[in-house]
Amino acid sequence: MEIIDEQSAAIQFPVAIVVSRFNEEITGLLLEGALARLRERDFHEGLVRVVWVPGAVEIPLAAQKLAALGTYDAIICLGAVIRGETTHYDYVCDQVSNGVQSVALQFGLPVIFGVLTTENDEQAQARVGGAHGHKGRDAVDAAVEMVAALRRI
Repeated sequence: MEIIDEQSAAIQFPVAIVVSRFNEEITGLLLEGALARLRERDFHEGLVRVVWVPGAVEIPLAAQKLAALGTYDAIICLGAVIRGETTHYDYVCDQVSNGVQSVALQFGLPVIFGVLTTENDEQAQARVGGAHGHKGRDAVDAAVEMVAALRRI
């Protein structure tokens, strides 16, 4: 029996990061954490491309265009959708999560969902270095693990 679950600490590959400007006080911290984690993993700066988009709904289209280039082994999507007073939150969350998954399946590429979907700003802050860790850093680790797993498959 072959077990495919080991993580590769030294793996490097071209990676794109798509970041939403909406809630930039949170998404900027997600990006900072992701870039710091890539540096800790000794990724060369030339392997990393950052693309900013206006809001979370625009993330999947940018990810799709990046995937179509055939240049990147993974795409990390970072955003923050914080519930407001209307149902807009639900529509945005559905569109972004479905869109990101669609790109991953269409291109057979790890497209990592690093989009926070929280009830309030405090929950978002807790996920960018607070009590719930740092989801930007976690997204990098997920990308590395998925690229390594797909290469082994």
